[in-house]
Amino acid sequence: EAGLERGYAYIAITDHSKNLAMTNGLDDKRALEHVKRIKEVDAEMEGKIRVFAGIEVDILGDGALDLSDDVLAQMDVVIGSVHSLFNQPEAQMTERVLRAIENPYLRILGHPTGRLLLRREPFAIDLAAVLRRAAELGVAVEHNAYPDRLDLCDRDLRLAKELGCRIAVNTDSHHTSHLDKMRYGIRQLRRAWLRKEDVLNTLEPQAFIDALRRRPA
Repeated sequence: EAGLERGYAYIAITDHSKNLAMTNGLDDKRALEHVKRIKEVDAEMEGKIRVFAGIEVDILGDGALDLSDDVLAQMDVVIGSVHSLFNQPEAQMTERVLRAIENPYLRILGHPTGRLLLRREPFAIDLAAVLRRAAELGVAVEHNAYPDRLDLCDRDLRLAKELGCRIAVNTDSHHTSHLDKMRYGIRQLRRAWLRKEDVLNTLEPQAFIDALRRRPA
């Protein structure tokens, strides 16, 4: 309803997965229940707004994802993010993220440098190598519009565009009021000289979902 009030054609519900225990992250069983309930809500909205079932799955220290492929296959939107072991050396972190984006179900790389403004510096990573491979695989990269993150930053957004990456902008909302933070993300996209066609979630609902289908093996 909050998305509908803001004129959105669709919204994705992407709770955290089990490795992020502090957020009561979903294990495989609860993730499937989550999908079922969201699909029920999508039907209840009767087309006024589409509600997509998703997950923000954890990228583990070795690059594996913390939910099974069978569960990820049920999701409309699969975001993969690093939430731990931020102090890995650059080569190890880069290899970790590169392995994660090779998973054919991971379609968006979340807050790719892990920064929290005034609280945590970006982790060490060869971002150009990650963006280049993401572009080859058709994996979008997130611009997280929440003011604590703004990750990717404007310079990195521009680099992503130059390397052929699609951007997905979102608010990382944990409350309906957080949806209003989208304006900060839009400003960053404009600072990077991005256009509507560079941003994945400017697409119409079906085109958006089609763009996030499992990558062919």
